[in-house]
Amino acid sequence: MSLPPLPTLADIEAAALRIAPHAAVTPLLRSPALDEVAGGTVLLKAEVLQHTGSFKLRGALNRLLQLTPEERTRGVVAYSSGNHAQAVAYAATKLGMPSVIVMPKDAPALKIERTRAFGGEVVLYDRYTEDRVAIGGAIAAERGMTVVPPFEDAHVIAGQGTLALEALRQGQALGLSPSRLLVCCGGGGLTAGCALAAEGVSPGTVVHPVEPVGFDDYARSLAGGVRVGNPPGNRSLCDAIVTDMPGAMTFAINLPRVGAGLTVSDDEALAAIAFAVRELKLVVEPGGVVALAALLAGRVETRGAVTLVVVTGGNVDPALLARAITDGELPRFTPQQ
Repeated sequence: MSLPPLPTLADIEAAALRIAPHAAVTPLLRSPALDEVAGGTVLLKAEVLQHTGSFKLRGALNRLLQLTPEERTRGVVAYSSGNHAQAVAYAATKLGMPSVIVMPKDAPALKIERTRAFGGEVVLYDRYTEDRVAIGGAIAAERGMTVVPPFEDAHVIAGQGTLALEALRQGQALGLSPSRLLVCCGGGGLTAGCALAAEGVSPGTVVHPVEPVGFDDYARSLAGGVRVGNPPGNRSLCDAIVTDMPGAMTFAINLPRVGAGLTVSDDEALAAIAFAVRELKLVVEPGGVVALAALLAGRVETRGAVTLVVVTGGNVDPALLARAITDGELPRFTPQQ
């Protein structure tokens, strides 16, 4: 299968300028608690503070801002478990176009409600028996809408890459260059954008995608050099990054550029949510916290190093947040004299 042209650092630079009037510049945070756990320096990119609560707005904006006037009139259709859904609905409404969002019935109620509140028309489907790509394609064909994929799109990937471009330059302004960048990974769009940005502006930084146990298709694909899927029937609390297989485009970008894939359990994700709330005062969802969970669980060597960690989304179900805060086991931090 031939792929369309892959995005470049120049595309990411252009995306950063394009989305600047509409997207927030999110902070790069430091925490003594995180540094103590890591035994080194941790830079935390708080993308939970992005408009719509996740990094997905970057890619959605970059894609929608490049539609023609005629395409804008007809609108867009997207499929997503929630964060891409909210981002596309928000961006479409902000830019004055209609949007239809195909979402799984078991997506967190908060994400469905917020997608509707942002102006999206929500179409629900069963993620275990129905094909969201087919549903979205049928709606696009019927209504003449443009499909905005969650990760298999050069404009979306370039938009997501602005996160790493921004974070790495924020680190450079502090005189810090990370040896590793840990990023939450589903279909690989954010990972691909981060890999391209790191290659261009911080070539010594190794990007590691982090996935939930049972959905480690990227880790296994990278290890074997070919795309492989996940066994059917697996479940995870990390709904935002539950995908069947790496995207062909994202894998072509990531295979030669990223380090080993890492995995964390649902319990480790819950512990990371608890840590984020108690120590960092940040609200993070399971799929948006797996990179932090990997650091807290010691999946990579961080002692004496600078590590950049991205928390990608904060749209967590309130009941699940309460469960994490109540039950999550977490490293204990004692301030040093």
